[in-house]
Amino acid sequence: MRAIAVLFAALALALGGCGSGDEDEGSDGKGEVAPTPAERGPTQNGGAASPEEAFPPLAALPETPPVPRDNPITPAKVELGKLLFFDKRLSGDTEIGCVSCHDPAKGWGDEQGISTGYPGTRHWRNSQTVVNTAYLAKLFWAGESTSLESQAASAITGNLAGNGDPVMIEERLAQIPQYVALFQEAYGCERPTFNYVLRAIATFERALVTSSNTPFDRYMRGDPSALPEQAVRGKTLFEGKARCIRCHNGALLSDERFHALDVPENSFFEEDHLGQISLRFQHYSRGVPEEVYRGAHTDLGLYYTTKREMDKGAFRTPPLRYTRFTFPYMHNGVFETLDEVVDFYDKGGGMSPNKSPLLVPLDLTGAEKADLLAFLDSLSPPEPLIVQDPEPEKGMPYVPVER
Repeated sequence: MRAIAVLFAALALALGGCGSGDEDEGSDGKGEVAPTPAERGPTQNGGAASPEEAFPPLAALPETPPVPRDNPITPAKVELGKLLFFDKRLSGDTEIGCVSCHDPAKGWGDEQGISTGYPGTRHWRNSQTVVNTAYLAKLFWAGESTSLESQAASAITGNLAGNGDPVMIEERLAQIPQYVALFQEAYGCERPTFNYVLRAIATFERALVTSSNTPFDRYMRGDPSALPEQAVRGKTLFEGKARCIRCHNGALLSDERFHALDVPENSFFEEDHLGQISLRFQHYSRGVPEEVYRGAHTDLGLYYTTKREMDKGAFRTPPLRYTRFTFPYMHNGVFETLDEVVDFYDKGGGMSPNKSPLLVPLDLTGAEKADLLAFLDSLSPPEPLIVQDPEPEKGMPYVPVER
């Protein structure tokens, strides 16, 4: 009965949409919904910010992320989660794993404007990096999930992502002796369960997929030599004339709120039939009214959850950490470089009437743009964070259970 209950919960997640660095983006299985207007705050799309409004100051990232009390970090869980993150046997066809869309060698994303998705389908959003997601309170481009555990469930079971069946996954793992032993060591369970799969992957991400010692972090902790003069000038622009801090603030450089920017459309959706199918499937499966569904030609963002006009095209502010390695940018991967991103904001964003009132033309000079880009570069470590693939499919084969 427990397995059946897990399956139904996972199916409910899948029907909500698709996400992870954004595979299936739906409910997180805990009844979580998008924030109310009050929770979104006065600087959100549809609400102007007052000139006096104070924004959280920039800060160094805590060296360790928050850890839920019901899933503490242990070495056994980290090791198990690492293996599961790289194991493609968690997907429907055993050819897709977390690593497929979140490759350490590709910024823990996949370096594509629109993520590939499950074979025979195509995704409809850019795959975000996993780095530092342990610090986020809202996951996915539209904030549908509130924990790494629930995010993993959506990614594994989503029909455009892993398309995995929790019961089948449990049975596969139960026929791999090394996994049986590792689950017993980590969780004391008799056999692998899907719930512990999610907890282990989340533990691995919290323990090993973080970056909190960038030049910016060292500077904010009191080392004035950590940032070159150009980056310091860029920081001043970031907090002032360039207005970046209005949305990209705090230690994560994200307010985790929702804003409509009206970024350009990605021509991918005009050229790829699978992409068109996936986008229109989102309109239908999210319960968008028929009159909206029939004419929708773009990603509606937060609107899928709230069904409010003011939320069309609104997405959660992405953190700016690790951006050196996470191109292309925006929810639809339309910008290949940070130079393009800065130019877009310098022009005041797009032209949609639904655009956030926080976006205005900046009139930055070429030198100021260069300074700003130097500061953005300081938010990433000099070298990418690499975790080697343990190749669990090769080292941990199936062994049929004795009858």
